[in-house]
Amino acid sequence: MLTKRIIPCLDVDQGRVVKGISFVNIRDAGDPAELAAFYDREGADELVFLDITASSDARDIMLNVVEQVSEQLFIPLTVGGGMREVADVRRMLEAGADKVSLNTAAVQNPELVAAAAQHFGAQAIVVAIDAKAFDPSDTEYPDPADASLALHAGSRWQVYIHGGRTPMGIDALAWAIRVAELGAGEILLTSMNTDGQLTGYDLDMVRAISNAVPIPVIASGGAGEPEHLYQAVEAGNADAVLAASIFHFGTYSVGDVKEYLAERGVPIRPIRQSG
Repeated sequence: MLTKRIIPCLDVDQGRVVKGISFVNIRDAGDPAELAAFYDREGADELVFLDITASSDARDIMLNVVEQVSEQLFIPLTVGGGMREVADVRRMLEAGADKVSLNTAAVQNPELVAAAAQHFGAQAIVVAIDAKAFDPSDTEYPDPADASLALHAGSRWQVYIHGGRTPMGIDALAWAIRVAELGAGEILLTSMNTDGQLTGYDLDMVRAISNAVPIPVIASGGAGEPEHLYQAVEAGNADAVLAASIFHFGTYSVGDVKEYLAERGVPIRPIRQSG
């Protein structure tokens, strides 16, 4: 049986780790390289590094920060933000990332997902999906170029880009299915409604997308206690769980979460013993 992965997330803005609530009310959470080293020692299975303003500010990701972070790690590192073409993905992998996460660029140019997967392998390509509950009374969004992805009467979640700033008129479930078809190796799924709320993941969304695609889904947005991570893998069928607030501010450790899951029969990777 495949183990479930526990993944801390470093949202980085201007070289500092930050954390918000539903993508706003941002506060400082520390130095990325120091936190990366800490989570490696704590027994995290992987680490995700997201430059949350690179796309909205139309700038490149901070390669020097990625290099500093990767030097501290013996676990896989996924990096996202600011990559717009295959050459950007190559630079990121050469800087030390094991995987890249594509979000805004993937929505704006879906063929980038296919091209990147062909060049570097599906295992190196993660598509991040930031989604918010769809309100049918809301008409302030564009019609997508691909009509098969458009919101419809049965839509439940809408895709956003630019760090959750821009609605795209795209159905999140249809988009998840599409990126899997394009060759993505994994989906990082974040609920904007639950992000930072500490009240649990959007289990309906996690379950719907996990059951609809043949690739692993990482649940993100809303973890406040170990029970929430347990619900994501059991009720939500997620392959991995990502959290930030509970780890960054010391509410729970990675070890606390792994112990909680193991006691409930969830297969997890043991924490490496040092010395």
